[in-house]
Amino acid sequence: MVTANLGIASSQLNSVANRVLIDYKDAIQDYRVTDMPVISMFAESFTTETGGDVDITFGLPSMKLEQIEEGATPAYQHTDLRNERINVKEWGIAVGVTRRMMEDSRFSEMEMALNEARKAVARHITEHFVKTVFGILDTTLGTGVDSGSIAANTTEANIVDFDDNPHGGFFGVSSDDGDRLVEYGIYSKADLATLGDGNGSHYVESDGAGAASGDIAMADLTKAIELIGAKGLNADTILISPSHYKSLLNLADFTLPFTGGLANESKGGLDYVNAVSKNAVVGQLYGLNVIVNAYIPKDRYGVFDMSTKPVAYVERRGLTVEEANPGFGITGSYMSMRYGLKIIRPEAGVIFIGA
Repeated sequence: MVTANLGIASSQLNSVANRVLIDYKDAIQDYRVTDMPVISMFAESFTTETGGDVDITFGLPSMKLEQIEEGATPAYQHTDLRNERINVKEWGIAVGVTRRMMEDSRFSEMEMALNEARKAVARHITEHFVKTVFGILDTTLGTGVDSGSIAANTTEANIVDFDDNPHGGFFGVSSDDGDRLVEYGIYSKADLATLGDGNGSHYVESDGAGAASGDIAMADLTKAIELIGAKGLNADTILISPSHYKSLLNLADFTLPFTGGLANESKGGLDYVNAVSKNAVVGQLYGLNVIVNAYIPKDRYGVFDMSTKPVAYVERRGLTVEEANPGFGITGSYMSMRYGLKIIRPEAGVIFIGA
């Protein structure tokens, strides 16, 4: 009697491999619908059923009450609108694992590959958001401006030029000449243009010691509070790099991480440190939450009003996972998504730049 030994290309192994792939695709689908922290922190999310570039139009504060004389009719007013065009692109990852790898490995190679791929998606989104928000040049992502990263002397005209900078930015030099700046409170456009370093820019050279990388000056924070507050918002968050965090820990006036809302209400101790680390909030300065992220460059940090999302995130197609057929002896899958993002609320952030 002859007993058949099923080989590497048998239907039995194929069914096992496909079952692993399909099961994990379900897990990826669950991951797809989970909000990534950087999106929920920075972005107002939109969806669209049209491809290519997407136009978003929103109203500006433009109406005023006027005194009415007896029998008179007030003047008719209308809402001023601003249009922002968001560039939608497609991004993807192809994953392929050979049957020999699946046969010989002690681990589930396909599951490990797809798990790493989805982590790569999270890293990509985080990097894209951070480089957009901080105005950092990246030719692949298309962030920054043609001349490089957005600097303290970059003019508003260069920032709003969609051909050179599809991701937009916060206010640049001479922002009073553009249509994004809106008068607020007692400030006219000319008044707002004298704030900050005297040119109205929200990209400011840091007053840190020697403006070296990783330095933070308290004067930077008060300047950001003024710039954001003069436009009707309230600064509530500071985003810093690990190098800036090191500098803060060396400052005597750095407030210890706060305890509000944490399970462990006592300061100090390993449990408290672990609780703080879970949400990346490491402390407070002037009432502003301090958040550390490894993708923030050591020569830049930002102050924001996170209650007013500065970025519009348009999702044409969320992360999808599909089975691929890359070739003989290879089991594969690929992920792809189509999205675009752009800074549409330039008054909501201030970026400080070191040397």
